[in-house]
Amino acid sequence: MAATLLLALAVISTGLYAGFMLIFQTGIMPALAELSDEQFVAAMRRINEEVPRAVFLVVFLAIIVFPAAALAVPVEGRSDTQMCLVLAGLVCAALNHLITVAGNIPLNSALASSEGAPDPEVREAFEAKWNRFHAARTVLIIASFVLLVWAALV
Repeated sequence: MAATLLLALAVISTGLYAGFMLIFQTGIMPALAELSDEQFVAAMRRINEEVPRAVFLVVFLAIIVFPAAALAVPVEGRSDTQMCLVLAGLVCAALNHLITVAGNIPLNSALASSEGAPDPEVREAFEAKWNRFHAARTVLIIASFVLLVWAALV
C-alpha cells in the first residue's frame, strides 16, 4: 500500500515537472526568442527570480524523493520489471537535476550578475547554452515520467 502511494506520488510530481519543462521548451522559450535583446534579458531575469519558489522547489525535490522512497519500501511480489522501471525513472530525474544544477543554474546566476553589461552580449552568452541544457533535461524528465507511468501499470 505505501509503495503504491509513493509510486503514485512519483508519477504525479514527475508529471507536473515534465509538463512545466515541456511548456517552457515548446511555448515560453520560443515566445521569448521573439523578443528584443533587452526584453529577453529582462524577462529571463524575472523568470529566474520567480520560478524557484516553494511550490517549484517541492516538486523539484519530489521527483527524486518519491521514486527513491517507492524503491526503498519493501513490497512482496513486486516484479523486477517494475523495480527496473522505477530505478530508470529515478536515474532520468537525477540526470535532469544534474543538468539543472551544473548547467542551467550557473547560467541563470551569470545572467543575474550581468547587470550593466550590453544586452546583446548577455543574451549571446546565455540563450543558446541554456536552451541546449533545457532541451536535454526536458527529454530526461519526460522519459522519467513515461518510465514511472509504465512502472505503475505493470
